Amino acid sequence: MPRRAPRLRPGDRVRLVSPASCPDREWVAESVRILQGWGLRVECGDHVLDRWGYMAGRDEDRLADLNDAFRDPGVRAVIATRGGAGAYRIVDGIDHAAAQADPKPVVGFSDITNLHLALWRHARLAGVHGCLAGDRAAGAVRTLLTEAAPVTLQRDEDSITAAIQAPGRAVGPLVGGNLPTVVGFIGAGLPDLAGAVLFLEAERTIGLGQVDRQLTHLIRSGSLRGVHGVALGRFTGFDGYTDRGWTLRDVLRDRLLSLGVPVLGGLELGHGPDPLAVPLGTTATIDAAAGTLTAEPAVR
Repeated sequence: MPRRAPRLRPGDRVRLVSPASCPDREWVAESVRILQGWGLRVECGDHVLDRWGYMAGRDEDRLADLNDAFRDPGVRAVIATRGGAGAYRIVDGIDHAAAQADPKPVVGFSDITNLHLALWRHARLAGVHGCLAGDRAAGAVRTLLTEAAPVTLQRDEDSITAAIQAPGRAVGPLVGGNLPTVVGFIGAGLPDLAGAVLFLEAERTIGLGQVDRQLTHLIRSGSLRGVHGVALGRFTGFDGYTDRGWTLRDVLRDRLLSLGVPVLGGLELGHGPDPLAVPLGTTATIDAAAGTLTAEPAVR
């Protein structure tokens, strides 16, 4: 069973941290404004605006901010200022005992998938795949943090992944996030996906071969044995992109439909403007025929 934090209420303290890349100062100020607009008391980690190359400060400082938030009993949610790069460098130092003893959701996506995967494996902590960048995005996160009710997402027929469907219903904890980050955990602590609904999203940095190699690596490594279903979010940057006659849809069909499990595409989750949000680690049901993903709440 997932560990859920109590839902946020006006007056609760939340902490902004930067476990990956450094955010703009203006964006941190805007994030504070958004959260204060929900009636929350907002704090920033000591190193939230530090810089160390492309990361938000040295590894030990980013980790200290994260663990300080987990250890502070007054902090009721931990919100990443952005993704980028670097969270993968600190996952082995997370204080999982603190996360277990006093559950509080982590909000973030992209490189923050590293934290979600590690916290699910070691602490069974429910989190939120989402961000505050956009009115719809912030509203979706607010709902997931303040309402202890299931959420249902509907397939967007205009999404590039909407056509990727394998029939049936699948039930299991929703685990995953950013595809390259999930693949990066193979051999380095990837949670057991048997019985899970695997959620994947990505953005194009090179070509189709990148997605093909990553999905194939998941399959060849045995990581997908026993997975109950697959939910697909956005694959930003692949609209209109072809490689020797193939599109992203061809790669996803070729790799995922052979698993023989239900697959639901077209979810407005992941990279791109104003995404929706979804709980991670809680029981989810995908219904390919209805085009829906329903997830139990991240909070109680």
